[in-house]
Amino acid sequence: MAYGIGAILAVIVVVIVGLIFRKQVYDEVDRLEGWKMDIMNREVTEELSKVKSLNLSGETQERFESWRSEWDDILSKQLPNLEEQLFEAEDYADKYRFGSAKKVIKTIEDHLKTIESSIDKMFEELETLLHSEENSRKDIETLHPQTKQLRKKLLQQRHRYGSAEVRFEALIDAAEEKLQSYYQLVEQGNYFEANELVQTMKDEIDQLTVQIEEFPSLYKMCKQELPSQIEDLVNGLKQMSDDGYRVEAYNFEEELAGFQEHLNRYSEQLDQADMEEARSGAVEIEERVNEMFAQLENEAIARSYVEKHQPNLLSQLQSIREDIRISKEEIEVLQHTYQFEDKDLEIHTSLEKWVNLLLKQYNDIMDELQEGLPHSSIREELERWEVQLQELIEQHQQFKERLHEVRAGEREAKEQITVMKQKLIAVNRKLQKSNIPGVPLYLQNAIEAAAHSLYRVHDLLDEQPLDMIKVRESLDSATKETESAAEQTELLLDQATLVETMIQYGNRYRSQYPFTAAKLSEAERSFRNYEYDQALELATDALEEVEPGARDRLGEYIGVSTTVG
Repeated sequence: MAYGIGAILAVIVVVIVGLIFRKQVYDEVDRLEGWKMDIMNREVTEELSKVKSLNLSGETQERFESWRSEWDDILSKQLPNLEEQLFEAEDYADKYRFGSAKKVIKTIEDHLKTIESSIDKMFEELETLLHSEENSRKDIETLHPQTKQLRKKLLQQRHRYGSAEVRFEALIDAAEEKLQSYYQLVEQGNYFEANELVQTMKDEIDQLTVQIEEFPSLYKMCKQELPSQIEDLVNGLKQMSDDGYRVEAYNFEEELAGFQEHLNRYSEQLDQADMEEARSGAVEIEERVNEMFAQLENEAIARSYVEKHQPNLLSQLQSIREDIRISKEEIEVLQHTYQFEDKDLEIHTSLEKWVNLLLKQYNDIMDELQEGLPHSSIREELERWEVQLQELIEQHQQFKERLHEVRAGEREAKEQITVMKQKLIAVNRKLQKSNIPGVPLYLQNAIEAAAHSLYRVHDLLDEQPLDMIKVRESLDSATKETESAAEQTELLLDQATLVETMIQYGNRYRSQYPFTAAKLSEAERSFRNYEYDQALELATDALEEVEPGARDRLGEYIGVSTTVG
């Protein structure tokens, strides 16, 4: 029983699957049938009929007949055959031969694609043909006026073209003759060939237009302008040579003769309307001629420069040479008085060698001038030489300043010693005029040390040869010691003045305040023992106890800073 039910279900499944597959085949057949009908209904005939607006002959007729034959074949043979194949696919589906049905459907689909591709190709070729006809027709309408304009220009300006005018006329005639063949090709239905001809002629006429536009200026350059410039250059060379300029070294004459030969050849070519070689050649000659003019102008300027600057440069060389000789004598004298570093002597030796080298170079340049070297070359050498000369002058000036510094250092040292001595004298004078009972030992030592240092500097200045390094070191030390002694003196005198004032002021409190009286007595003892800082401290303690702020007020009153001590 179970086996029977299973068999029935299997049959049902097979039938259902078969129906589904058959339905798929039917759907594909319907799709392909619709595709076939779309192709049949395409307006191919209407599109091909557009060709009838052209001349149906020659190449156009061949293409039209080929397209129409291909379309007739599609309608009468290929599509009916596909119809039979569609029936065949349905028949296979009815017989459940789905594999065979799919193969037939695949064949039909590929064939339809091929037909579509063929139709698209026909349309594309048709569109190209129509556009080709339209474009060439528009272009030919612009080319005729262009050739007429060229002919008109030649007639109006024929004097600017010389013998080439006939050649250009012939080129225009040839162009117009080729344009006439366009209409013959159109009459024959050869539109593609006609379009190619028009495009070719368009390029040729554009090129001819450029030639006719450029020719007059090129013709004038080769016939008149450049020959005139060359003649001016030749005459200028002769005149400059007669005036003593060194122009022979440039060898321009031979080069200019070659240019004239080139221009004669270019002129012959231009008479035949051949501009190719003349275009580039004339420009090169023009550039070179301009260079020659510039070189001659530079030669004239260079000669003026050399004649003007050479005496001045020689004078500067002689002057610096004499200055260096004087510096050498000065060094020999100073060596007995001062100690020189080795580098200073080496610098002067190098300056001597340098000036001798410049003298040799100058003589070499003057020899070249006598030998006839162009002034432009002489100027370049002189300018480079002058740079070295100015650098030598600058280096020697720095060396002279160095010598001056040696002597100036001695003078400054002596002046500084005098100033410091005066300062020590002033210190002693202040101490003597003051009312202090005596000078503390530390200040006496400071003053004596400063005086000893100044004497030491004085002794060093008397030594031969003079060692300025030691002098500067000793002078710096003596200056610091003198300044320190002066500062300590000022501080001590301020302390003493403030102490005296505070003691005198504090006497009013002696009878009332025993503590204040005792402190003031101690301050007086310290003051008489030259212990002024301690005396100031005791007096401050005494007064601040009974009258706070008294020290500051008293210091301000007598004009002494209360920070002393």
